[in-house]
Amino acid sequence: MKIAFVFPGQGSQYVGMAKEFIENFPESEEVFERASTALGYDLASLCINGPVEKLNLTENTQPAILAASMAILQPLVRRGLTAAAAAGHSLGEYTAITAADGFELTSAVALVQKRGQFMQDAVPAGLGLMAAILGMERRDVEKTCLEASKNGIVAPANYNSPGQIVIAGETAAVEKAMELAKSRGAKKIIPLTVSVPSHCALMKQAGQSLARELEKMTIRDLNFPIVNNADAKYLRTASELRPSLVRQISAPLYWEDSISTMAADGCDTFIEIGPGKVLSGLVRRITKESKVLNVEDLKSMNETLTALGL
Repeated sequence: MKIAFVFPGQGSQYVGMAKEFIENFPESEEVFERASTALGYDLASLCINGPVEKLNLTENTQPAILAASMAILQPLVRRGLTAAAAAGHSLGEYTAITAADGFELTSAVALVQKRGQFMQDAVPAGLGLMAAILGMERRDVEKTCLEASKNGIVAPANYNSPGQIVIAGETAAVEKAMELAKSRGAKKIIPLTVSVPSHCALMKQAGQSLARELEKMTIRDLNFPIVNNADAKYLRTASELRPSLVRQISAPLYWEDSISTMAADGCDTFIEIGPGKVLSGLVRRITKESKVLNVEDLKSMNETLTALGL
């Protein structure tokens, strides 16, 4: 068995996430205590009690998901669970790096809070849009975006799984791409309720701000490699991670390719660690032969440990 950890990104948050871990495991509670000290507010209370409107603010969501995922990871590590590699979906890449000991937890939550602010500041509300295109090939989505780009910035943002690609950009251009995709046989088109159009050229300014923050930070070489979003390649050193994270914010996210890279390298068991099961569904569509497990509450943790024989 060769295990890969995968960590969720923004959109997986919900009120009550990590509650059972905070209440039952001192090491999980400690994650939130340290994160709260770094941020200057009670992050555990926000995750457990909400309100949802506050949890869904990008600058709160990003540290909340990272802390929740790290808190959920701790009892698994204590049981001896280790990974050969890891990947994270957008924000989740920061969790993967933290899990591999590249970032200190307190530095990581402070960094992703700023990342959320930079992303929100880069595009005023209403000027950007993201939409999921289902049932179209990559080349057809790319061609559609290229044609729609006469109306403004629009491009593929997330290559999530076969037949599921998210596009992002300026509202008018994304709406034109949605219209073209529908006329060209897309099975379904879903506008996403997100406040910022991530992983497109509109995030270049956010990337510049992020680069300045990353330069100030200590990043260590990783205990196990991650497969990065921007290239779907293995990274292990601090010198590789900094430029990769800067590019990630305004470049397409190659999730399908990242999972395929790990599967081709022999990873046969993928464990989603953190709130929700979005990545589990994507992984099952990408690599049908692999075992896919998830841990987000005590029930799923016990099921996963049993499946692994731990």
